[in-house]
Amino acid sequence: MATESEKVTPEVTKDETVTGSSKPPAAAVAKQAAAPKATKPATRSASTAATKSAAPKKVTPTAKDKEALAKASHGAVKAKVALTKAAEDAVKAIKASRKEAAQFPSRGSGEEVTDEAAQKHKRMKADEYERAIAGLQVEMVKLQEWIKFKKLKVVVIFEGRDAAGKGGCIKRITESLSPRVTKVVALPAPTEREQSQWYFQRYVQHLPAAGEMVLMDRSWYNRAGVEKVMGFCTPDEHSEFLRSCPEFERMLVRSGIILIKYWFSISNEEQERRFRKRIYHPTKHWKLSPMDLQSRARWVEYSKAKDEMFAHTDIKQAPWYVVHGDDKERARLNVMTHLLSLIDYEDLTPERIELPPRQEDQGYVRPPMSDQTFIPEIF
Repeated sequence: MATESEKVTPEVTKDETVTGSSKPPAAAVAKQAAAPKATKPATRSASTAATKSAAPKKVTPTAKDKEALAKASHGAVKAKVALTKAAEDAVKAIKASRKEAAQFPSRGSGEEVTDEAAQKHKRMKADEYERAIAGLQVEMVKLQEWIKFKKLKVVVIFEGRDAAGKGGCIKRITESLSPRVTKVVALPAPTEREQSQWYFQRYVQHLPAAGEMVLMDRSWYNRAGVEKVMGFCTPDEHSEFLRSCPEFERMLVRSGIILIKYWFSISNEEQERRFRKRIYHPTKHWKLSPMDLQSRARWVEYSKAKDEMFAHTDIKQAPWYVVHGDDKERARLNVMTHLLSLIDYEDLTPERIELPPRQEDQGYVRPPMSDQTFIPEIF
């Protein structure tokens, strides 16, 4: 029995033959009349037809090929079912988060994580965590498509104590997303020129356009934290920031930007444990900067600066949401669930597409392998 592609091929050839015998446009007739040799097009078409007739027919897949295709399809279907189930669980968690937020509409407090909060849950099992985050990442893709479709502008700010898990959370959010839609902004220390600009100026250029989401790993709140504690700004500059920041954020919200702010809190003991781990870990020691060491030495000063910042910038239009960061896995899941609950999105997943057949070689000859430079296959 012929396959679907084999049934379609004769019809296309027939249509092409009829089209070739139909009357050409007037411009084409004039061009052919002006040509010195009128027999060339016919000869070319005849040779092409001969080549097509002489081309070998498609090879029928063997039983082994069919079995391999069936296994691959079964694996894909199985993975899809697992992800769908995980996504359904994620949707339930998102709805629960929305319901809880409706019952307790209070804004975030500036309290640090207490010992009771740190010991509230046991560590999640690896398979439980992976299943939960897989479902949430599916929902994050749906949110991304909704942002593109509705041309939304979203800014998510990640602030908090050093080593509280901001960067790890951002990585899990963006793991399955497009960098053209979801962008991460992590600015270095300002240059001399930037220091002479309006304070918010270097952040404004990174704000999203329509259909984009920007995740800011640290933000303009540096002035309320590290700059104040370390003396990088004057008291007048700090006071001006606390006065102008709420108005600046209200202006962003009025312009149509969805502004979401997270503060990652961590206990003194857990921060020390993570710092010590970074000292000896070969892939994490770069995270331990002189500013991190100062955050340990000036823990209380940072706490006071954070409390003052919350008192001025925890506004109704852009409230602070505090994240308990001692348990990194739960913190990531909670942030992703909460973020998805704040934006009312719909599922725009497209219908399943059919993979077209690969183009035939039609006389193509690949250059010799020796003409190309390949990397050494060590593994």
